[in-house]
Amino acid sequence: MENAKLEELIDKAIMREEEAFEFYSKLGATVADTAAKDALAFLAGEEKKHREFLVSYKSGKAGAGLKMSEVIDYKIAQHLDIPDIEKDVETKDVYLVAAHRELNSYNFYKGLADLQPAGEVKEMLLRMANEEMKHKEKVEYLYSNTAFPQTQGG
Repeated sequence: MENAKLEELIDKAIMREEEAFEFYSKLGATVADTAAKDALAFLAGEEKKHREFLVSYKSGKAGAGLKMSEVIDYKIAQHLDIPDIEKDVETKDVYLVAAHRELNSYNFYKGLADLQPAGEVKEMLLRMANEEMKHKEKVEYLYSNTAFPQTQGG
């Protein structure tokens, strides 16, 4: 892949990470639930780290900042519609919106990786996809525990 196209791809990825940071920051300011606020602040921080990684990668300082790991895909976002967060938003809806957003980010990076030949760029994109899937795993876990809380009976 020529450098101009790679730079354009990374610029687009940086922009998506900035948008995700803004989204989670603004959403966090609108919710009352402390746990949801904390989760959204965590996600915003992660998106900021992703942006920093991509900026560093673009400038030629590709480090071992992202590692591949096993991720559980609960597939909740794939089976439930995105809730409307313009209305009275419930905590479980915040997590479901976040799961959809992380799934879209995963698909973005995975799709780009699938277009690349084997090599450093493909590996970097797969690591980014894996990071997004880890976030999806976390927010789907939070969703399932919020939407379907454990009762005393089991």
